[in-house]
Amino acid sequence: MARSFFLLYSLSRRRVSDSLRSLFFIPTALALTTSLFILFYISSTSTLFTSHQHRNSRLHFLQKPNGVSHKSHNLQTAIGNQPQSSPDFDSPIPNLGPTADPGGAAKPSPSSNGRTVEDETVFHDVEIFKEDYIKMNMSFKIFVYPHQRSDPFANVLLPVDFEPEGNYASESFFKKSLNNSHFITKDPSIADLFYLPFSIARLRHDPRVGIDGIQDFIKEYVYNISHKYPYWNRTGGADHFYVSCHSIGRIAINKADEVKRNAIQVVCSSSYFQASYVPHKDSSLPQIWPRLEDDPPNVTSSERKNLAFFAGTINSPVREKLVDTWHNSTQIHVHSKHLNTSYETALLDSKFCFHVKGYAVNTARIGDALYHGCVPVIIANHYDLPFADILNWKSFSIIIATLDIPSLQRILTGISNDEYAKLQSNVLDVRKHFRWHGVPVDYDAFYMCMYELWLRRSSIRVQLS
Repeated sequence: MARSFFLLYSLSRRRVSDSLRSLFFIPTALALTTSLFILFYISSTSTLFTSHQHRNSRLHFLQKPNGVSHKSHNLQTAIGNQPQSSPDFDSPIPNLGPTADPGGAAKPSPSSNGRTVEDETVFHDVEIFKEDYIKMNMSFKIFVYPHQRSDPFANVLLPVDFEPEGNYASESFFKKSLNNSHFITKDPSIADLFYLPFSIARLRHDPRVGIDGIQDFIKEYVYNISHKYPYWNRTGGADHFYVSCHSIGRIAINKADEVKRNAIQVVCSSSYFQASYVPHKDSSLPQIWPRLEDDPPNVTSSERKNLAFFAGTINSPVREKLVDTWHNSTQIHVHSKHLNTSYETALLDSKFCFHVKGYAVNTARIGDALYHGCVPVIIANHYDLPFADILNWKSFSIIIATLDIPSLQRILTGISNDEYAKLQSNVLDVRKHFRWHGVPVDYDAFYMCMYELWLRRSSIRVQLS
C-alpha cells in the first residue's frame, strides 16, 4: 500500500513539475514571437534592410540629395536648365555618352567567363554624378597659399608658364588648371579646401633640394604656413591637400606626419598596400602623357591583329615575370627592348594593352591604352585606380592579379567577341576623362580630379576661434 502511494505521489509531482516548466517557457515563446513580428514589420516598411543598387564600398561619399527625383527624363530636364561648369556658366553640360545612360542598355548576352556584355556601365551612378557635378561647379572653393614671383622657390610653388610635358605632367597640369579656374577663392573663410602648392616633381629635379632634401623641404613648408596662417591648425591639416605624380611622392612626406595622417594626398602612386596612402581620405591621380593638340585616333574601324601588348623597362618582379612567361608567345607581345614598330602602332594593333606595375603601381600606360582604343589589362596589385569613386573600371578594363600572369592567354581568349566590343565601346566613352587640356574641358581629367576632391571636403566648415 505504501509503495503504491509513493508511486502515485511521484507521478503527481512529475506532472506538476512538467506543468510548471511549460508555464516557464510560455513567456519566452511569446517574447520570441513578438520580436520576430516586430523585425518582420520593420523590414517590410523601412529601407533599413533594402539593398542599394549602383553602390560599392567606394561610393560612401555619394549621397542622394533630399527631394531629388532620379527619373532619367527629370534629370535631363534639370541638367538642361543648369549652368555650365565654366566660370561664366553660359552653355549646357554635354552628354556623357551612351553607356552613361542606364535607360539605354540593351539586353544582356552571356560571355564565356560568366559575365554579361551589358551588365557593366561606365559610371557607378551617372545620375548622382551629374547632380553633384553641377553643385560642385557652383559652390566648391579652394584657397591656394599665395607666393610671389620673387620667392626663391617660385619654380616649385607657382604654376608653370609653359605647357607641361613628360610622364609626370599631371601634377603640373592640375596646378595650372586650378590656378586659372573658377574654383579659386582669395577669401579663406569660405574655402572648402586649402591647396599646398609645392611640386614634388620639381623639387626632385631642383639641385638645391633633390631626392635627399624633399622631406625636409615639405616639413619646413608646413611648419611655416602653420605659423604664418591659422588655417592648418584648426583641423591639423585635414582640410588641406597636395598633388604629386612623381613616384618619389611615396616618401616625400615621411617627416611631415600630419600631412600623412590628415591631409588629402592626390597622388599617382596610389597603392593601398602602402602605409602612407589611405583610400577614401586620399585620392588617385591618373598619370597621363600630355596630348594637347591631337584628337584621339579613330579606332572604331581598326583591325587589331594582336591579342595583347606590353613594352617597358623591366624594373619590377611583376614585369620580369610577364616577360619571362610570354616572351616567346605569338599572341601576347611583350617587349623589354627596342620595338620593331612604333609604340603607337603597337597600341593600335592590339586588342588588349598591359598596364604592369613597375617601381610603383602607376604608369602612363592606362592613359596610352585608352587614347588608342585598346582595352587596358591592369596587372598591379593594390592599385587604388583613378576616379574609382566615379567610374566602374570593370566596364572598360580587365583587372588581373599578378599570380594569374601564367593564365593571361586563357583569360583574354575567354572573352567573347560581344563582350570585347562592349569593353572597347566603353573605352571610347571613358577616355575623355583621361585627358588634360590647355584650357580644361568639362569632364576631363582636371574636372574629374576636382570632383574627387569635392567628395572629400567636410560638410562642416571649422571657424577660427
